[in-house]
Amino acid sequence: MKQKMPEKNSIQVINRMSSLLDAIARYPEPVSLKVLAAETGLHSSTAFRILDSMLSNGFIERDAAGKYQLGRKLLSLGSRVNAQSDVRQAALPVMARLRDALGESVNLTIREGDEVVYIEKATPNRMMHVQQLVGSRAPLHVTAVGKLMLAMGGEDECRGYAMRTNLPAYTRNTINDLPALLREAERLRSQGYAYDDEEAEIGVGCIGTLIYDASGNIIAGLSISAPIERRQASWANNLLQAAREISAEFGYSAE
Repeated sequence: MKQKMPEKNSIQVINRMSSLLDAIARYPEPVSLKVLAAETGLHSSTAFRILDSMLSNGFIERDAAGKYQLGRKLLSLGSRVNAQSDVRQAALPVMARLRDALGESVNLTIREGDEVVYIEKATPNRMMHVQQLVGSRAPLHVTAVGKLMLAMGGEDECRGYAMRTNLPAYTRNTINDLPALLREAERLRSQGYAYDDEEAEIGVGCIGTLIYDASGNIIAGLSISAPIERRQASWANNLLQAAREISAEFGYSAE
């Protein structure tokens, strides 16, 4: 019996899905299955199956007449891309100045689910420095920014996160039980910044704070990473000032 080639089939499905999205996007009004099949060269049954899957995942929507249009999920995803681009653009010059002033690595992160994602960095021109790869991820509870994000979400946020993740320990310093996380969160809410005391990696210390938009929503995190022996508590003031400067670009005022 001849085996199927799942990887090739999967890629083919993605290509067909892309073709259908492009076809829907070309029309200002919802489009029928018949038109989409003709536009893409797909058999109607094949187009229907792919459209049905796209529909269940929110990429497209169907009106009362059974015609297809782009879904709101695409708008949400697109706005996130734009938001990341905007916050990078606003943050980079501030990050560069902060890096030059302190001589240490500066990171820009966003939250995705239960993780922070590193979306930009400014690294110093020195032999020994901490380097986070753009695109890398870390659990919220092991990073300075992530702990602050949990703290600002309140007790229910912390409890839900702990239940979902079980707070795995990455080093001997990781907060890995709920009571300790709740105590830390209560302290951080009033402090406005957080430390990572070798909680993600032994030998590395961070200071993190948050960036806000005009509505007071958290849009990103800003942090300084350094070998633990070089990290200084006084950097918190520099970091907070940098975060305020970036937040002001988005209309946020702490007053």
